[in-house]
Amino acid sequence: MVVIEASILSADFARLGEQARQAEVAGVDAIQVDIMDGRFVPVITFGPGVVRALRPLVSVPLDVHLMIVAPERHLEAFADAGADRLIVHQEACPHFHRVLQRIHELEIEAGVAINPGTPLSVLEEVLDLTDLIQVMTVNPGWGGQPFLHSQLDKIRRLRRMLDERGLDTPIAVDGGIDPTTAPLVVSAGATVLIAGSSIYNCYASVTENVAALRASVGREM
Repeated sequence: MVVIEASILSADFARLGEQARQAEVAGVDAIQVDIMDGRFVPVITFGPGVVRALRPLVSVPLDVHLMIVAPERHLEAFADAGADRLIVHQEACPHFHRVLQRIHELEIEAGVAINPGTPLSVLEEVLDLTDLIQVMTVNPGWGGQPFLHSQLDKIRRLRRMLDERGLDTPIAVDGGIDPTTAPLVVSAGATVLIAGSSIYNCYASVTENVAALRASVGREM
């Protein structure tokens, strides 16, 4: 089954709670909250307070994507705020294994994200600690960027790597996901679609956009 997550990076920040609820009513399986610090990526977005404010407004899981330097300094704050999963970047974690261990000690799921230029080999020693692997199909920093088709082969190779080890770890894809690109990444082996600007836009309602995304991968409402 393909999981759909709404990235609120593309939502109307003045109506964040309302737009998160709209996505839940539309049938998304989770909400992804992109945390950016202006250092690991150029943009500054949210902090633990936003996660805490959203937590009572939706019942679906909150995936918190930490695009920040030294994420180990903030794990407890986001866990306490109500995150169901913390996704950290290998590129930001010199002590990668320890960070994933600490997330599990906080009794929440640990996800790993890798940038387009990062090889899959960095994951080999931590696959047993990883509850989700998020392949970035754009360079992180802004919503609405075009999908990088070069990452499709990486998704295929990751699927083979997991299959060879007998692991059913979900593969998430984040960046440029819409009804055109979603079937491509699912065919390559992805099981989680993270969509922002294709859900939150001025062309159709959130409900219509989620339905279109589901239909594109053969998963009707």
